[in-house]
Amino acid sequence: MSNEPTSAAEARGRVTELIRDARICLLTTSAVDGRLVSRPMGLQEAEFDGDLWFFAYADSAKVRQIRVNPQVNVGFSDQRHNAWVSVAGTATEEWDRARAEKLWNPLLKAWFPDGLDTPGITLIKVHAGSAEYWDSPGSTVVNLLGFAKAAVTGKPPKAGENHEVSY
Repeated sequence: MSNEPTSAAEARGRVTELIRDARICLLTTSAVDGRLVSRPMGLQEAEFDGDLWFFAYADSAKVRQIRVNPQVNVGFSDQRHNAWVSVAGTATEEWDRARAEKLWNPLLKAWFPDGLDTPGITLIKVHAGSAEYWDSPGSTVVNLLGFAKAAVTGKPPKAGENHEVSY
């Protein structure tokens, strides 16, 4: 049975589900010298409407890089559900106290000890331009068996379904 989305709205909904389940991601920015730089980030719990939100320090390398080149990628991996999402978009630094209060999670005090009053705290907003996801319906064991069969037969394994979504 195919997980093929029947509409753009359904595909966006699937991206939302996969992102919500993964929660931790890699945010990739471009360094001044052109190198791609990725670092783990915790996605703030918010309804995904095409925008992803992260807390950061305004003087951090990632924020400085975004100011120079706002094109970023956010990659999610959900090992439990054998799913991956790649979101390409444009990032901006946006401090909005009211939004920060809605997004705040007490676990963030580990990085921002004074909470929302931590000097230099800011928000990064990533507005999605497109997303691509890979969704494998089987369990890890089924997927491993597929890879083993591929090694023996020389035919590529069925790794799941891949879909592109525009925002």
